[in-house]
Amino acid sequence: MAVTYREIKADILGRITRGDWKPGSLIPGELELAETYGAARATVNRAMRELAEDGIIERKRKSGSRVRLSPLRQARFDIPIVRREIEEQGAAYRYALVQSELVAAPDWVRARMGLAPGGKVRHLVCLHFADGAPYQHEDRWINLSVLPQARDADFATAGPNEWLVAQIPFSEAEISIAATAADAALSEHLACALGDPLLQIERSTRWKGQAVTFVRLVHHRGHRMTARY
Repeated sequence: MAVTYREIKADILGRITRGDWKPGSLIPGELELAETYGAARATVNRAMRELAEDGIIERKRKSGSRVRLSPLRQARFDIPIVRREIEEQGAAYRYALVQSELVAAPDWVRARMGLAPGGKVRHLVCLHFADGAPYQHEDRWINLSVLPQARDADFATAGPNEWLVAQIPFSEAEISIAATAADAALSEHLACALGDPLLQIERSTRWKGQAVTFVRLVHHRGHRMTARY
């Protein structure tokens, strides 16, 4: 039976943890490993790629692969469905669409999403409530060149996040977290005082190198996110 990439990955990891290949040491090339394991080079490549993604090894074109001097820890965040998040807290969920428009992306959105000049987007502003109290303010931009069906999608009764999850996967995501202060619009939508401290989360998702959506989520002070690594 042919060896699998998981078995190759586990064996390489075992050699590293046992000290056979010490931090900074060069790992044999894919062709040599393929011969050692009696596997196709593509199988070895997948094992090595996952070890690099896990932060165990470092791969460089021409110079080969080395064991990292210290493992790279990468925090992993779930992309939550806000309805489920609220209901799992035992609260009643309610959604409201505040604004919906089809527009040419403003310059700052084009820069954030990497869109061409004149690129069209669906812009949505939504509110999510927990037990009747404002929970999350959502300001979202959807790239219509990747998701043209978003042009006619009905977001009057359900938020765009669940719709997007059902429409398209993502191959890359970037999340930024920052403190912000309530401006006039946020203070009205989140029922807080002007200037109140708030938690702002910005998230960009891409599929095969193309921007899918950019969203800015704002919560009251005290909101919690959990990361795994």
